[in-house]
Amino acid sequence: MKTPVFTGSAVALITPFTDSGIDFNKIAELVEWQLENGTQAIVACGTTAETATMSTEEKKQVIRFIIEKTNGRVPVIAGTGSNCTQSALEMSLFAKQAGADALLVVTPYYNKTTQDGLVAHYTYIADRVDLPLITYNVPSRTGLNILPATNARLAAHPNIIGLKEANGNMASVAETMHRAGKEYFVYSGSDELTVPMLSLGAKGVISVAANLCPAAMVKLCKLWFDGKIAEAAALQVQMSALIANLFSEVNPIPVKAAMNLLGMNVGIPRLPLVEMTAANREKLAQSMKEFGLL
Repeated sequence: MKTPVFTGSAVALITPFTDSGIDFNKIAELVEWQLENGTQAIVACGTTAETATMSTEEKKQVIRFIIEKTNGRVPVIAGTGSNCTQSALEMSLFAKQAGADALLVVTPYYNKTTQDGLVAHYTYIADRVDLPLITYNVPSRTGLNILPATNARLAAHPNIIGLKEANGNMASVAETMHRAGKEYFVYSGSDELTVPMLSLGAKGVISVAANLCPAAMVKLCKLWFDGKIAEAAALQVQMSALIANLFSEVNPIPVKAAMNLLGMNVGIPRLPLVEMTAANREKLAQSMKEFGLL
């Protein structure tokens, strides 16, 4: 019997950088703040962490550090994906050794693969790492989409327990849930679609916005699971402008800018990402004021 790694809101945690490396003191602050605000899981080294700009050793340091600081209080899901299957396996084995509770493995990007290749890629890792594995489908970044029929094939593996879905296609989500069954747990990978995804049976969200307003994302999910459907929907609508502005430029440029506007001093993105334009930052600040954050 498969069980979900978490239910509710997980934060795809940013990585605060300094000129000389990673600001681990700031990561420790952010982990504590997330836990104080009720976040139900932490994703280490996901997309929002700018993992693509980090060395292998930096990734390992961040994953290990977040696991140690969280200290079992909520699950830590390690982002270990790569477009190289062997590299993804090696990072996944490290994450298990470091004490991660689960893996988040993005589809291969750039070289990509076929649907059969996706099954082979994920099966290769899941056969060799005894941890729950959540696949991550984000075709806008990878150029590769996991089809519902492929999700059904992946769901047959005992260690592949679900999907972070960010393809924006609700019909595809419904078909995946129908084909893959009740023991394949789907999480929204799009903040703006959290309530729609929950309405189809998703177990929660892996959230960018939770870096900025963790309590609101926790509340959104709790309202839904408590059966307060209209209130959950109203909160989703209330957050819509803020979420839109958090994605007005490439993630995590806006969310880092927003956190700095709150005085959290998380630094700026690493190249090739650059700081947010003044015009978009002004719109972001206005939406933060309207939502009561500033």
